[in-house]
Amino acid sequence: MMAGCRQIDVHLEDRTPHKWIVPLTEEVFQAFLSKGNQAIRKVFGDGSFFSPMLFGKFFDPSDAFPLWEFEADVLLSILRASGNNQVDWTQNDKEYVLKAELPGVGEDSLQVCVEKGKILEVSGQWKQSTDPKARDWKSSHWWEHGFVRRIELPENADWKKTEGNAEKFKGRV
Repeated sequence: MMAGCRQIDVHLEDRTPHKWIVPLTEEVFQAFLSKGNQAIRKVFGDGSFFSPMLFGKFFDPSDAFPLWEFEADVLLSILRASGNNQVDWTQNDKEYVLKAELPGVGEDSLQVCVEKGKILEVSGQWKQSTDPKARDWKSSHWWEHGFVRRIELPENADWKKTEGNAEKFKGRV
């Protein structure tokens, strides 16, 4: 592992089966984003891996998406043209690779889970709360406390080999 890179534990079972039960709609998201502060715009803004508008139209990030059925060049062409792309994915004969910049997200809050060997989930809290009701933040208005992106794994992917890494990026001189 390279310097500045930290291994993220990957959970291979679903510890909270009733999460993401409140869907995020486009109207709710637009109202939430319009009232949001800089942290909200960083986590959910254009080009972010967690933005519901990542794929050019509204798509609830808590719904699983068959990412590898699409070419990154095609699906992300608008973001790449604008220079606002913060996510990419590739595949070769041995592995599927997903890379995403997570601006404004502390690496300690990241969680990676493989659900039933079929769904890769990247989530975390961007806003810590002292409210005891917020402990189960994933089953209410989750976007007010955290972020998620759920992706269907390809059928031939070996989910048992899933790994996650967080790297701190520093400016170059």
